[in-house]
Amino acid sequence: MQFAKINGVVLHYAVRGPENAPVLVFSNSLGTDFRIWSGLLERIGAPFRVVLYDKRGHGLSEAPDAPYKMDDHVGDLAGLLDHIGVQSAIICGLSVGGIIAQGLSAARPELVRGLILCDTAHKIGPPEMWNDRIAQARAGGLEALAETILQRWFSNDLRGNRPDELTGWRNMLVRTPLEGYIGTSAAIRDSDMTDAAQAISVPTLCVVGDEDGSTPPELVRTLAGLIPGARCEVIAGAGHLPCIEKPDELAELVSSFFQETALV
Repeated sequence: MQFAKINGVVLHYAVRGPENAPVLVFSNSLGTDFRIWSGLLERIGAPFRVVLYDKRGHGLSEAPDAPYKMDDHVGDLAGLLDHIGVQSAIICGLSVGGIIAQGLSAARPELVRGLILCDTAHKIGPPEMWNDRIAQARAGGLEALAETILQRWFSNDLRGNRPDELTGWRNMLVRTPLEGYIGTSAAIRDSDMTDAAQAISVPTLCVVGDEDGSTPPELVRTLAGLIPGARCEVIAGAGHLPCIEKPDELAELVSSFFQETALV
């Protein structure tokens, strides 16, 4: 385990792989930590220098008091990459991690040479939805939201036929620091990356599960339509977290994207 104070917040991160290999950075979704990428990493064949991290308020990173701004999350990732010495990377972001990736491309374009945007959008949900979710979390904790969130996260198959896995991922969700979940919810509520998406000039792959209840395929297709030259793919039988449910299919899409764009 590695830790660094970035922008006044201690972040938990890990760096794996050869120093001279292309850098691949992963940014997680709301209510998760970087363990969600384990299955995908086992299946990506090309050698990478992989950077994983828990954003502020998640995993083993510090959880300042809410609310947060998306600029906080973007600045944290930029600061972490500067701390590690990464000068250019492919950024793979899931949900809010995808918003962070879009923000990093706008704020520090020299750091981004390619984007993989999983189950995300230029804008996710109306403010009223996030205000309601924040109020419920304040009143009853993440336990009060867990069942609804899991329905959006996972396909009918996983929820119906893989109960042990479902329990484990539920545990990860409800153990997220409350301030981190609420703070990041406020950051998502207040974010609109439309201009940032339209300005992206690097190779971009957008991916979404066909049973995603948080950022459904039509929303992700809209994001892809904003990004010049972006490719959009739908993974059958996956919800909001295809890196967990369908790592083989996601790994195949990522590998073909790298080959077609000569990013590695």
